[in-house]
Amino acid sequence: MVVLVVFVLFGFKNQTILKGGRFISPDSGDESMTNYDDIKEYNGKVYTGMRVGGSHSWFYPEGRWNETKVAPDKWEFSFESLKRRNFASGNNTGAKKGTTFHWYIIADQKATKLDNDSYNTEMSGVKFKIGHKRPYWKSFSYDYDDQLSYKDKVIKVLEETLAALKSGQY
Repeated sequence: MVVLVVFVLFGFKNQTILKGGRFISPDSGDESMTNYDDIKEYNGKVYTGMRVGGSHSWFYPEGRWNETKVAPDKWEFSFESLKRRNFASGNNTGAKKGTTFHWYIIADQKATKLDNDSYNTEMSGVKFKIGHKRPYWKSFSYDYDDQLSYKDKVIKVLEETLAALKSGQY
């Protein structure tokens, strides 16, 4: 069984949430501000979904990792698994059934050989939401005219990550 824990890596200072036409502070004591579809703002970026600072823990039972060596120090891989929450969520919380998310993951992996057929594997990193597709949409959010394309979003993520790495943030 593969267990992956995903934590949001950034703090949640300077976050406000639009509720009933007004922005409220996260420390206002308004418990209703955590609704998934509420419009939120974090450091000037408007968004919906889980509030910044929230976290999940997931199990990936029977995960299948396939990899092919394509150069002396380069492998291409794919991973597929059913993803299950470690702790049950509340009723009517989170994204609607049928919503699809598209993530771009940058990770660091260490694998220690235990025997001929087994490795202990550790992975940590960051994942970036590139787009999403609600159940009633025909396409992903990045396919709409008023949004950055998939390619442009990935380039932006890579450029920002490289700049952060060079400046010592990672």
